[in-house]
Amino acid sequence: MAKRRIETMEENRAKLIAAARKAFAEKGYSAASMDELTAEVGLTRGALYHNFGDKRGLLAAVVDQIDSEMASRAQEIGARAGNDWQGLLAEGTAYIEMALDPEVQRIVLLDGPAVLGDPSQWPSQSSCLQVTKRAVERLIAQGTLKPLDAEAAARLLSGAALNAALWIAASDSPKTVLPKAVEAFRCLASGILVRPQ
Repeated sequence: MAKRRIETMEENRAKLIAAARKAFAEKGYSAASMDELTAEVGLTRGALYHNFGDKRGLLAAVVDQIDSEMASRAQEIGARAGNDWQGLLAEGTAYIEMALDPEVQRIVLLDGPAVLGDPSQWPSQSSCLQVTKRAVERLIAQGTLKPLDAEAAARLLSGAALNAALWIAASDSPKTVLPKAVEAFRCLASGILVRPQ
């Protein structure tokens, strides 16, 4: 009986996240109606409050899901890059390029920071930071990167990619800003190479 209840709770949580993701992408956080959202999936506001506390908590869950998907996609791209350094650059570039995706723009890069605050404090960003830190540590050990503090280098690389994505999302001309942001990110990242390219 308890197992079925847990499964039902997980199903309700997944339904609410999927409906919120759609509503936040189409209407934005402020305009999305929680009554419409819960009715659409056949649940009550009580289910929303039970699972997420409030609308802000639901947004945090949606942002976490999308941001985690972005990180996974970037890591997959990085893994195909050929070597650890090219992989690190490819991951950062991929993350920046995802700022052109309307769902990512609206939910993660515009509404997320406005409602949830500093993205560097989000759990999904902390996970990304740890992945970047491990990559930096490997590159330092290989002699590819200067012997810097790995956490400091990882935070600055992650911050540069995140801020480039935020800039693109907030721009009136995201497609014009994208190549400038990617070029600057790659140039900044190359500054920590032992032998700059």
